[in-house]
Amino acid sequence: MNFSDTLHKNPVFDIIAREAGNLGVQAYVIGGFVRDLILQRPSKDIDVVCIGSGIALAEAVGKTLRTKVSVFPNFGTAMLRTAPDQNRDGGADWEVEFVGARKESYRSESRKPIVEDGTLEDDQNRRDFTINAMGISLNPNNFGELIDPFDGLKDLKRKVIRTPLDPDITFSDDPLRMMRAIRFAAQLNFDIEPDTFDAIVRMNERISIVSRERVTDELNKIVLAPTPSYGFKLLYHAGLLDRIFPELIALKGVETIEGKGHKDNFYHTLQVLDNIANRTDRSQILSDNELWLRWSALLHDIAKPATKRFDPKVGWTFHGHEDLGARWVPGIFRTMKLPLNEHMRYVQKLVRLHLRPIALTKEQITDSALRRLLVDAGDDLDGLMALCRADITSKNYEKVQKHLRNFDKVERKLHDLEERDKLRSFQPVITGELIMETFNLPPSKEVGEIKTIIREAILDGVVPNNLESAFPLLIEEGRKRGFTAVKTLSELKLSIVSTEDDKSV
Repeated sequence: MNFSDTLHKNPVFDIIAREAGNLGVQAYVIGGFVRDLILQRPSKDIDVVCIGSGIALAEAVGKTLRTKVSVFPNFGTAMLRTAPDQNRDGGADWEVEFVGARKESYRSESRKPIVEDGTLEDDQNRRDFTINAMGISLNPNNFGELIDPFDGLKDLKRKVIRTPLDPDITFSDDPLRMMRAIRFAAQLNFDIEPDTFDAIVRMNERISIVSRERVTDELNKIVLAPTPSYGFKLLYHAGLLDRIFPELIALKGVETIEGKGHKDNFYHTLQVLDNIANRTDRSQILSDNELWLRWSALLHDIAKPATKRFDPKVGWTFHGHEDLGARWVPGIFRTMKLPLNEHMRYVQKLVRLHLRPIALTKEQITDSALRRLLVDAGDDLDGLMALCRADITSKNYEKVQKHLRNFDKVERKLHDLEERDKLRSFQPVITGELIMETFNLPPSKEVGEIKTIIREAILDGVVPNNLESAFPLLIEEGRKRGFTAVKTLSELKLSIVSTEDDKSV
């Protein structure tokens, strides 16, 4: 099989071939680019192996392209980016990495190899899977020819993940490859060849020598797969999930007492995750939040095992699992080496609120309940509603459709209320600072109590959210607690105006 016509469409390959010839070295495109080219999948990364110095070849190509070359001497690699106008296909930048062909040997306690210069055969032998070990020649005598010593092309056609060499050696040398095998299977919807999968089962304890950051990086790619449940089921059956995410394993199983059972929350969670991945309307969910929306699906019921109780009258209950789960989110993110920033807070909020919209579909919908949901969810309401829709996993089709119709009704009411009251950016007009200023109080529990009462009154529609309407309630709540106002409404307004003027200066 020859890909010369395809390679000539991107001038960077001709430039690499020419500069390799000038240096007197052989060069090959290898790995993921070749795999994706055959699968006709988009790819932006090109890996080039040369029999010689990859750094020297990168610098020569960079000089021709007039682009910066980043050199990593400790790893013997170099990288450059091509500009869009350097690609005849008009595509975006390509990232091209150069490395000299090498062979590797490993010590049992580390996945960092001892590296030596090697041949193309050595380099292909060290690759993780046959579908990633294929190369394409950039040399004049066979430019564009596929070099496939392990039948990777055949495995692509069979949709199989298989290691080039003995899988026990492959996974023992670099245990992260076990995660990568499952990640590729999930991303490509491939099977893992039986001997290869059996080796993962035998070697799963080796994952302990891999850094948590690298494990989580692969886990995130599984989370983002088209059908992520497939990857998680493979992780479970391989024995890896229990080692890297035991909280999720704790959801598995069904307990029955007096003939009453509950759903298997492990498989329910995976179905919710798939529902999020397969939703048709993504227009209102920011792409930056896609990974974190899927993490909220993974964690929405994470505290059910800890809150499970049996009530002879109603059966199994999981009261408070949403609040406990939200409290667990930072610890899970910390263990997983996930970011402890706004992404974590987004997941935490969705876990904490995921039952609220469901409750609204089962009762008389009041404006005050809708207001509270709008205020509490804020700008994350669309993600929350997507999670709640995904959380409907009954096998009864009519029941599912009924719940979805109820969600449609709730969403219409939320939209109408938001248009009217602009509540996503809601802030009560009476702040803690104003309460303290009115009564000349220091920060205290009573200040928080008064602030909450006024907030609830505004959300219930009892008091409009303006200073004139809320001030009498403020005075009344202060009086109940023995506080005397030291400022009138007029004085408070002047103070607010003065503060705003100071801020604007």
